[in-house]
Amino acid sequence: MVFFEKGRRIYKRLKSKIEKKYKGMILAIEPDSGGYVIGGDELDAALKAQHKFPGKIFDFFRIGYTAVHKFRRRK
Repeated sequence: MVFFEKGRRIYKRLKSKIEKKYKGMILAIEPDSGGYVIGGDELDAALKAQHKFPGKIFDFFRIGYTAVHKFRRRK
């Protein structure tokens, strides 16, 4: 299974449990273990994840949204 697909499946399982309380916050998932941390922004989540799962790679999600970032063109 592709790495990102594992993270997305884990997020879908967690979504109903965490979305109401943590909407808009960042979820970092370690796909091999299924473990995760929640941070106020990307840096906070990344630092917590590195501390909890040293040497691992993470998937990041903005809780309650389809993407972590939205890029807009300047007018």
